[in-house]
Amino acid sequence: MSQGSSGNVIAALASFFIPGLGQLIQGRILAALAHFVLTALLWLFLLGWLGHILSCVEAARWKAR
Repeated sequence: MSQGSSGNVIAALASFFIPGLGQLIQGRILAALAHFVLTALLWLFLLGWLGHILSCVEAARWKAR
């Protein structure tokens, strides 16, 4: 998948609802776990929305090598 591909758009939308799900769809298990845990920790300080946005942006911009 390349940046801006439909796969990245789907991954970004998935990450909007569950942070890390987009990374999991892309096959990046460690990144998915990191985004999920980071967002869960951010929600403790009422900044979880920031984790959702960062997860979406990172999933959308990711390029396979």
